[in-house]
Parts: sequence; C-alpha cells; structure tokens
Amino acid sequence: MNTTRLVVPDRYEGLARRAKEDLGSIVVAVEEGLARIEDIFGRMGVAGRGSFLILRGPSGAGKSTFLHTLRFFKQDVITIPVAGGVSIREALQAHKATQAKVEVFVLEEREAAISFTDRELEDWLHAINGFIRSVKGEKALVVWPANTDELCNRIVELARRIGAETLLGSDDRSVFEFSGPSRVEYERIAERTLAVLNQGATFSDLGLTKARVSSIAESSPTIGGFLTKLHDDIAENERYIQTLVNEEQCRLWIIVATGNDPQAEVAGLTRGRFAAIDTDRLLSSTGANIVTELNEFPEKIGLLGTVLDARILHLPVLTAAAIIRSFADEPLKTKMKSVGLSLKPDDKETALERLASTELSSVFRAGAQGTLARGPKLGSSSFEAFAKLANIASTNDVALNRAVGRAFVSAGLIQSFAVEQDFGKVAKRRTDILAQTTSGPIRIEMMWRKTAGRADISNYTLIKLANYGRAIGYLD
Repeated sequence: MNTTRLVVPDRYEGLARRAKEDLGSIVVAVEEGLARIEDIFGRMGVAGRGSFLILRGPSGAGKSTFLHTLRFFKQDVITIPVAGGVSIREALQAHKATQAKVEVFVLEEREAAISFTDRELEDWLHAINGFIRSVKGEKALVVWPANTDELCNRIVELARRIGAETLLGSDDRSVFEFSGPSRVEYERIAERTLAVLNQGATFSDLGLTKARVSSIAESSPTIGGFLTKLHDDIAENERYIQTLVNEEQCRLWIIVATGNDPQAEVAGLTRGRFAAIDTDRLLSSTGANIVTELNEFPEKIGLLGTVLDARILHLPVLTAAAIIRSFADEPLKTKMKSVGLSLKPDDKETALERLASTELSSVFRAGAQGTLARGPKLGSSSFEAFAKLANIASTNDVALNRAVGRAFVSAGLIQSFAVEQDFGKVAKRRTDILAQTTSGPIRIEMMWRKTAGRADISNYTLIKLANYGRAIGYLD
C-alpha cells in the first residue's frame, strides 16, 4: 500500500546501497578504533611494510561500517573489499597500487570459524604475509573481521606459526577488540540514518516515542542490535495498523487548491520529492485545537501518515480553473454562470496540458515530483474568478470534485473514481474522491479555499488524518 516505505538499514551493506553519497553525514567517529588505526599506520611508516589486523567484535558492532568509512576520518585512505567468494591470494596478487597513502583491504564474509579448515586459513595467511612484505603491499593494511573467539584464536595461532611478529607484531597489537560506537551515539546515528534516507523523516513517522527509542538503546549491546530492535518495534506498530485498515487498503492524499497558490507552503509541510507529510512541521504550524489533542501521541499520527502514504499536493489556480471549466457537468455550469463565472475557454486539451505540467501530475504518474517550477503570477481577475469557485465549493464541493475526477481520468492519472465514499469501521467518514489507480486506491481530500496559509493547510491535513484514525479505531 505504501509506495514510500521508510527504511533504516541495520547493516553496512544496506546502508551503502541507499546512501552512497550521504554516508559521511550518517557515520560517527569511533575514537578508540581510529586511534588504533592511526597507531598501525604509524608503525607501517616506520617499518616500511604493510600490516595485518584482526578486528574482533560481536556481530552488529559496526566493524564493516567502521572499515568502509575510514576515508571520512583519515586522509588519503582507501578501503578495498575482498568478497567472500574471491580468493584472497588471487585478489592480493591482482591488486594494482593506488595513489592513496594507505590501502585497507577488508576480508569480507569470513567472520565465523565454522566453515574454514586450518589448511584454508594457513593458505590465506601465507598469502597475506607475503603480500604485506612485498613492494606492492608496503602501504597495505589487511583487516580480517572476526566475530567469534574461536576464529580469532585460530588465526592468531596459525599466524604466529607462519609469520611470527611480521603478522602479529611483537605484542599482539594486531588483534583489536572492537566494540563499535558508544551507546550514547545510537540514537543520533539512527536519527541521521532515518532523516538522510527518508527525506527528513523522524522517529515519530515510525510510530516511536523518544522514550521508547532511549529504552531500546539502553538495552542494546551493539548498534546493529539496536537498529534490529527498532525494526521489530516498527514492524509491530505497522502490523497493528494494517489489521485495522485491512479492509481499507488505500492511501490518503490531500490536494490543496486555493486562490493564493500556496506552493511554497505545501513544500514547507512535506518531505522530499514524494510530497510525504512532515508530521512535526504540521503539528508546529498551527495552534488549532486538533494540535493540542494530537500532541499527546505525535508518534501515532506520524505512523498513521506513513502507513497511509499521506501526502499533500498542490493544484495550481489556473489549472484548477481550466479543469472546472472543461469538465463541469451542466448543473455546475449553470451555477457558475449564475455567479458570473465565464465558461470560456471550454478547452479540455488545454486543461489537460496544464494538468500534465504540474508536480501533482508527476507524483501521480511517477510517484515523485519533477523539478519544481513556479507558475505564472496570478492576475486580479484570475484570483477573483477562483474566489467564486471557492464559494461554490463551500456549499457544493461535490460538483467541483467530480469535475476534478473526470479530468484525472482523462489525463490517465487514475483509472476511475467515485465521490463522497464512506470509509471506516468504528466511525463512518466520507472522502471527497475515491480514486482507483494501477497501484491501488487513493482517497483524495480536496481543500478548496479562497486563500490558505501554512497553518490552514496543516489544520486541514491533521483533521483528515485524525478522522481516518478514529474511523478505523486507531485513535481514541
């Protein structure tokens, strides 16, 4: 149902796939680990050869993240992964030197001892020993992450036999116990990850209170464990709402059509190119009674908005006026004439062209906005004409909503629609437009107003969300 599902990866691989360009704004310095790395780099410079490190730490401690993000904390360092299915000997032999001051080779997918024979380990250690003694490996640090004492002890025993102090150093400093980032950093890491990967989303959007997040952090021995427990809570929260909306699998989108064309106001209440609602901004943008009520459980309204893929979209005045003129039924046209509204030009082609050029159309078609562009500045006549449409909507918005539905069908944005459709099991509510699309139904609420500011749009959106939550029995 939700096409903009929020993600918070709990392992480096998932994080790297989704945040290639933004890793530097997510990771935090693990000072103890960086100090050990700096010490090893210094010893390499003095010895004029490469080095070997066993990075011992529990699963989820962040070993991979630490190693693959060293470049953010150390200058002229490059990390080179050696995948589990790749021969270590062949990978090291095939390596071509880079311009980096230090090359950190990470032996991936070899953290446990269960599947490795002594012969395999010996072969790999011989290859590493030969490589770090060679000219090609004199600036190489080969790191073997290990999450069990069994593997660590086997590597140390074999390394002593094969390379003695060359591999392990004179005081076994090539074995480093890595505990990962401090527990006090867990929440900050999760906040950064959530915000960066989800256009500024917060814990509230996942249905999590600050107190609950803090409690999970305190009981988690590793950052990976902390993120996994967060996932469990998030999944449980989502499952609960899904049971309530099981018969009402839809999205909830607000379309704002007001005479002052509040494109900037809508953008200020949404997150990123998906136009997803920003719950925190909504709650802070209005002092209406609904906020007092919802501030008691912002995480509930946040999660509801996430599960429903709630969005706020802007329908420009000129586009809205063209749609109504071209797709109005006869009773609406009669009403428009009676208030002095011109029905010219009644040009469906032009109306559809205007609609196709809006960000709203981009979201319906592609799920995300295109490049935001300001429309032409409204003249006084356009504003006055729209004010008359808004007055009609105040007493008979069904006729205007029906015209919008017809335009959306003609434009190929939706397949079909119905107006004033009930939803909810605990309490019945009606939606302006129930649109059927190839990706499922969307309940559209049309906000017709002469003018509207950020507070008005926030209030309207929160009321609609709260009504939906009450209708399915989620909000008491």
